[in-house]
Amino acid sequence: MKILVTGGCGYVGSVLVPRLLNEGNNVLVIDDQWFGNFLPSHPELIVRKKSINQIDETDLKGIKTVIHLANVANDPSVELNPTFSWEVNVLHTTQFLELCKRSKTVEKFMFASSGSVYGVKSEPNVTEELSLVPISAYNKTKMSAERVCLSYGEYFDITCIRPATVCGVSPRMRFDVVVNMFVLQAFTKNKITVLGGDQVRPNIHIEDMVSVYTHFLGKNGLGSGIYNAGFENISVMDIAKMVQDVFKVEVEVKPSNDPRSYRQDSTKLLESGFIRKKSVSDAIDEISTKLKNGEINDDDRWHTVKWMTSQKIGLS
Repeated sequence: MKILVTGGCGYVGSVLVPRLLNEGNNVLVIDDQWFGNFLPSHPELIVRKKSINQIDETDLKGIKTVIHLANVANDPSVELNPTFSWEVNVLHTTQFLELCKRSKTVEKFMFASSGSVYGVKSEPNVTEELSLVPISAYNKTKMSAERVCLSYGEYFDITCIRPATVCGVSPRMRFDVVVNMFVLQAFTKNKITVLGGDQVRPNIHIEDMVSVYTHFLGKNGLGSGIYNAGFENISVMDIAKMVQDVFKVEVEVKPSNDPRSYRQDSTKLLESGFIRKKSVSDAIDEISTKLKNGEINDDDRWHTVKWMTSQKIGLS
């Protein structure tokens, strides 16, 4: 199968693309490589350095499946320049969808949305049927892009995935997501700093996140739909305690002005046949081991806001 992955050099893409190649697919990656390219060379892999608004008809030649990961990711990154983020996350996604429609070859389009589109929810089971109450610019861009994607359901199969907070090891590492960040703090500072702590966040291991996309590659006929992808609803403080148990370090608590607290119920995904295999504990152990072995080091590129600011990405 010939698959186009936008944002394939990112945190999730750098794990997803090798998996797709190992499963015998031909993969085209389009990424502007803000953080670099950590994909291995492979005879069935082509990587083109360009932005999604630069994709043209030649890029889509023979493409039947699109996995659209490219975006300005997370709340702090979007707040650097909300206008730029709306352009990338919504306007350019819309233009890309229109190009896919005109190609007449694309049959499946998977969109990486976000579980944060629900906003603050008190319900114990946050299912796909609940209303969306986005409270940040990032949440709003994802909700808007979802709605645009679903409007193209008459032209190809649309699957919108709402991931939980992803954790775990990637060649393009991120240390600005909560589990990974706490492990790095424990390793480098012998202390974990928690802001607030009562906020509940759903989590998903990066290997399971990748498996969600490969799962839907083989699911034809489901039609357009939205699927939560998150399995462990854990408070920020409890995540810190899980890391503390591994490193035996102090946990410092400071006030937080971040009210985001939500859970996810991924029953719909599980009922489609998906099997979860990894956990937050696995991610903590894997990151810890690689930090201790020197296989992973801290780097400004692993901190999205710090890197985008230093490189003036989207700020000109």
